[in-house]
Amino acid sequence: MKSNRTIAGVLTAATVGLAACSTLDVGQPPSVASNASWALLPLANYTETPDAGDRVASIAESILHQKGGMDLKRYPVKDEKDTFIFGNNAKGQQAAMDWASQNRIQYALTGSVQEWRYKTGVDGEPAVSVTFNLVDMTTGKILWSATGSRSGWSRSSVGSVGQTLIDQLLTPLEHTH
Repeated sequence: MKSNRTIAGVLTAATVGLAACSTLDVGQPPSVASNASWALLPLANYTETPDAGDRVASIAESILHQKGGMDLKRYPVKDEKDTFIFGNNAKGQQAAMDWASQNRIQYALTGSVQEWRYKTGVDGEPAVSVTFNLVDMTTGKILWSATGSRSGWSRSSVGSVGQTLIDQLLTPLEHTH
């Protein structure tokens, strides 16, 4: 009887351990003004996947609205083809920061996407890597940052793996306002 429980425990632990690989480095929740204005700025896309930054921003916006309940404004992106693909577009990022300042935004969430794809090979597992930074627009200092990577099984979608990762990364911001 004891050996059956031991085997069941080992199998359960192995299953949970193999469910998805992830690495997270998340800062402590920042101390922010409760009635502050927030904005989600474009994320730099360091991937080969078009619009990966926009995809991550869309998921992040939804998560923060649902769980954080904050009044989050999103930078109005012009209908341009992924200007941030393969890295930063310095002019575009400066325009977003200027927009946040002009609209008296106190905290701006920005960041980058390093990976948003299916790995090549037999299984084609989804792999996602994202970084977020919370910037105090009055000082220009980064108050909080988080970075993480996550992969899933071959039957998982990039979107579901990404949503799980983004949710984990943004958890400290959910109750800061």
